[in-house]
Amino acid sequence: MSVTAELRHLPYPAPIEAYGQGGFRFADMSHRGSLLCLPDGIWPWPARSAVDITEESLAPVFAQAEQIDLFLLGAGRGGWAMPPALRGRFKASAMAVEVTNTGHAISTYNILLGEGRRVAAGFIADE
Repeated sequence: MSVTAELRHLPYPAPIEAYGQGGFRFADMSHRGSLLCLPDGIWPWPARSAVDITEESLAPVFAQAEQIDLFLLGAGRGGWAMPPALRGRFKASAMAVEVTNTGHAISTYNILLGEGRRVAAGFIADE
């Protein structure tokens, strides 16, 4: 799925204020479902579980790779081992990637964003 302007929730990065019950709160807004937090805004992400994390679902991330040093991937509550080919795609794009549970990824994202770092994230919403 390509991310288009009509789907955008917020046209700039913002910290995640709350997470749970299948959604997120940020910038006095709420969203049910997963999110991509990119340099150009916060977007809905159709990934519902780790099996939905593919190069195609991450295409918006790779399209902005020149603006991202670190991509944080919150893969829900459970663990997930990123396939070597996908990890290689991040390396080829000169982006570091860290996979953890969504709660930890949100905490790290908020800290790095607050420091002005070149960070982006994908957060799977737990139901």
